[in-house]
Amino acid sequence: MDDRGTADPISDDLPTPEPVLTEHQTRIEQTRRRSAELFALTRDPERSDAERSTARDDLVHLHLPLVEHCARRFRNRGEPYEDLVQVGTIGLIKSIDRFDTDRGVEFSTYATPTVIGEIKRYFRDKGWAIRVPRRLQELRMQISAASAELTQSLGRSPTPRELAESIGVSVEEILEGMESSNAYSTLSLDATDDADDGAGSSMLDAIGVDDEGLEHVEIRESIKPLLEQLPAREKKILLLRFFKNMTQSQIAEEIGVSQMHVSRLLSRTLDQLRASLNEEP
Repeated sequence: MDDRGTADPISDDLPTPEPVLTEHQTRIEQTRRRSAELFALTRDPERSDAERSTARDDLVHLHLPLVEHCARRFRNRGEPYEDLVQVGTIGLIKSIDRFDTDRGVEFSTYATPTVIGEIKRYFRDKGWAIRVPRRLQELRMQISAASAELTQSLGRSPTPRELAESIGVSVEEILEGMESSNAYSTLSLDATDDADDGAGSSMLDAIGVDDEGLEHVEIRESIKPLLEQLPAREKKILLLRFFKNMTQSQIAEEIGVSQMHVSRLLSRTLDQLRASLNEEP
């Protein structure tokens, strides 16, 4: 129409412009079409097993960005991103095998809950430092949710009995669930104490090391009175041999006897000490 209300034959004959798709929308549409083609191949009974298997693998690679997107939601929670992607890929494969193309649902819509569920299950199983029965794991989550609700309504932390009444279990089960939660998260021995100067000591620094000297304390204390009972010559031989590290020849020269005699005295004295230590008190 012109300004006078007269139809403009030229403008009326022009075709309606096609909507312009963004690059993101184009990529989504291409993925959707390719996904439909691959699903058709995997479900085609006339195709060989190798062809169907290849189409299934192509579906996995095609939808890996979906897995990576889901895995990014769980980053910085203590597990490597690559492990989360691997776990999410398991959920993706399950979705591909179970997907029904006749239901008219977008595959990404169907697969996302399965991928996220697989990652969450991984956290539940991996997060427990000590293997805890599934019953107690689920009870822990119930206690956490009920505790939050009761704290808000009561204005204070709920008692175990109040939690038990809210969840519908016994007080003993509540206490068991609360105790088992201690196994859910552990602290690394390399973790620091968040000191302001950034030089906080780790838990490992606070743990003592084995003192090798302690291992022989009991033996030393037990043998002291036995040494006091030895004749002076035998006591001197032990002192020269084990405390001054002298050889039997040097000891023989020191005390004025033969090396053979030193050997016999040393052997007899050690046997006597062993027998005394092994005797019942």
